[in-house]
Amino acid sequence: MPLDRDALEALRMDRGADDVAMKRRSRPLIAGAVLLSVAVAGLVAWLLLKPTYISVQTVGARVVQDNPAAGAGARVLNASGYVVPRLQAVVSSKVTGKVSEVLIEEGLHVKAGQVLARLDDATARDQVNVARSQFAAAQALAAQTVVEHDNAGRDLERTKTLYARHLVSQSDMDASTTKDASLGASLESARQQAAVAENNLQLDQQYLDDTVIRAPFAGVVVSKDAQPGEMISPNSAGGGNTRTGIATIVDMSSLEVEVDVNEAYIGRVHAGQKVDAVLDAYPDWHIPSHVVSIIPTADRDKATVKVRVGFDKLDLRILPQMAIQVWFLGDDTTGAAAPTARVQVPQAAVHKDGASPYVFIYDDGRVERRAVKLGAVTGSDVEILAGVSGDEKVILTSDKPLSDGVRVRETSNP
Repeated sequence: MPLDRDALEALRMDRGADDVAMKRRSRPLIAGAVLLSVAVAGLVAWLLLKPTYISVQTVGARVVQDNPAAGAGARVLNASGYVVPRLQAVVSSKVTGKVSEVLIEEGLHVKAGQVLARLDDATARDQVNVARSQFAAAQALAAQTVVEHDNAGRDLERTKTLYARHLVSQSDMDASTTKDASLGASLESARQQAAVAENNLQLDQQYLDDTVIRAPFAGVVVSKDAQPGEMISPNSAGGGNTRTGIATIVDMSSLEVEVDVNEAYIGRVHAGQKVDAVLDAYPDWHIPSHVVSIIPTADRDKATVKVRVGFDKLDLRILPQMAIQVWFLGDDTTGAAAPTARVQVPQAAVHKDGASPYVFIYDDGRVERRAVKLGAVTGSDVEILAGVSGDEKVILTSDKPLSDGVRVRETSNP
């Protein structure tokens, strides 16, 4: 059967047209893939190349103006110490006993002789009553002996008269004399026994009085050391549960400062020298003071000499054991010294590389590590003698470790 060529031609597929159509359909997909690749590459590049910042908290360096007392010159030496009372006592009892009553609390102002506490005095009162009875009995015995001795004296006088008239014998005379002398000795013994009984009564009365604990001087109670029911003793022989004191009293009018001065610089200090004192608790309060005395001995372990500094005027804010900084002032021959300025920063902003202190300065979004020279510590601040000016910011805290030159972003100050 012959092939129909026309029919075969009709069945043939036109592949060229299909390729053209397929290419037309794939062009948008290719363009989208290219754009997506470009976007991902840009995002990755931005993430890799974007600038990183460390969040920091800054604080400005603080400039403090000093106002030394009139007639005082510039600072020649500084030292640190503590406020101490010259008159302080741990009040205890003279006898061992059980506390029955405590009449004081911390912060109470007491007068000299005021009752602070009482011990159980039942036994002491019984002893006083017994001693009083013994004293009364001894007095009665002495009185009886006086009567008998007086009667014997009269009998002796009569016997002497009769003996002179030869109306009684020598034996009667000797008996009267012996009786008078014996009763005289008995009278002296009775009087001595009465004196002993009186002394015993006084001792027992003193023991009873010692159960009442009184303030030795006027002051303020700073520590209450015993409670009712506890045993108290003037020493620790009673064991670990025995108290040795009722309270600690301080005479607030005797407060002064004790500082240790390096013996190499003690020549800059003299009695009567003016001092500028600053309590760590009140760093902006300058207290006019003066040198009371220099203790005439040195501590060879610390190579220091203790110096007593007195306050020109006491204040209720000054409390015992407060930390304090003092600056010894030089003599001024021209009058009042001009105020001096000091730069202070928080101690938390200071770091140390071995023995070398440094701070991080905030400089327009960058960190600058800068070495500093430290001065005296006042409260939570430290004086910067060199390295920081009053118009600069120091970095206090950061969320990551810092290094010189890194980028930082300033957050809210603390």
